[in-house]
Amino acid sequence: MAIYTKEKARQIMEKALSFSTADACVINMGGSESGNIRYARNTVSTSGHRSNQTLAVEASFGKKSGTATVDEFDDESLKSVVKRAEELAKLSPENPEFMSPMSPQVYDESITFVEATANIKPEFRAGVAAKSINPASEQEVTAAGFLDDSSGFSAILNSNGLFAYNKSTNVDFTVTMRTNDGTGSGWVSRDFNDVRKFNPEEAAKVAIDKAVMSREARAIEPGKYTVILEPAASADLLRNMSGAFNARTADEGRSFMSKDDGTKMGQKIVDERVNVWSDPLHSEVPTSTWNGEGMPLKKMKWIENGVVKNLAYSRYWAKEKGVDPVPFPSNFIMEGGDASREELIKSTKRGILVTRLWYIRSVDPQTLLYTGLTRDGTFYIENGEIRYPVKNFRFNESPFIMLNNLEALGEQVRINGNLIPYMKVRDFTFTSLSDAI
Repeated sequence: MAIYTKEKARQIMEKALSFSTADACVINMGGSESGNIRYARNTVSTSGHRSNQTLAVEASFGKKSGTATVDEFDDESLKSVVKRAEELAKLSPENPEFMSPMSPQVYDESITFVEATANIKPEFRAGVAAKSINPASEQEVTAAGFLDDSSGFSAILNSNGLFAYNKSTNVDFTVTMRTNDGTGSGWVSRDFNDVRKFNPEEAAKVAIDKAVMSREARAIEPGKYTVILEPAASADLLRNMSGAFNARTADEGRSFMSKDDGTKMGQKIVDERVNVWSDPLHSEVPTSTWNGEGMPLKKMKWIENGVVKNLAYSRYWAKEKGVDPVPFPSNFIMEGGDASREELIKSTKRGILVTRLWYIRSVDPQTLLYTGLTRDGTFYIENGEIRYPVKNFRFNESPFIMLNNLEALGEQVRINGNLIPYMKVRDFTFTSLSDAI
């Protein structure tokens, strides 16, 4: 088994630390057990189980550091990996931004581990595949999907006495449905810490319905449209936006958060209905309560009523600026509303429903302008109803412009460990058409 208890992990790490002769030493340890099943052309193609464990030692002499890893934890292996890290440190150049290991911290107890997820068996994975394949076959649709479930731990120990440990579980599912005539495509993604929240029948139906509805898409003129963005469509843009909350790049004039006399801290940058925060103890999207350096993670507001409330400060940049460090967010939570997807559609006179975006690339870091394509179900809305599928578009848009053109917020949905609402946005810019299905 690659998952060690808190006590056993600490025992192994303390043994490794006992071999250190460096000025400072940081040890990270982790392990996981995971299983998966993959299917395509309505047939299971692969399934498997993985077991991984690793221990990494970072040794430092002054501002010179070296790192080595090992996956065997007997005394000789631990002694050897510490020695390699120290040898590498002595050969390394000095790091002018080196920070000494942190002192002991107090952490909240995380809620990331769920026994039911850790106990998933191959029979369950096969059942999930069947619940996609069988209904797809009945509707002349071909399914291609992947289910991966995992349980694991991570731990950190350093020479200044800090120790942290976390156990977690996760299940990730994605499936693409293509109509057998090759003209329609649907897609869905689901992820949870707790597998009991996962409904594979519901997920498969969403993707199948999208595929059937998107047959024989029509071409319409690109331009500025009111759009209803499903959470999967806006998630990547919003995550890219969260990267702008970096105090250093803002202070150095390299980001959207920069301005002539400093940063946009305290400035209103988006619609006042936008509230964004992170929270490692949120019941729907829990994360570890500490980060890779061992900094405690707490609930943190990033945008409140459209106003920038915080920027993230690394330990080094906080020291340079004489402020307290602010760790980067471990999840992204955006406040939503009560409206369902159907209600947002019903309120739309003319617009586009977007299932998801992909192949997103940066155009201008200063304005956070991105380009990319729609995919797997794009539909024209008229007088409150979906009228017909449309060909996919290329878009050029900034999440900050998008959030200033907000018309309505809908229900929140978990996507890739974040909580994102359905959004209705005006004047979303589509620049050209794509013939890809």
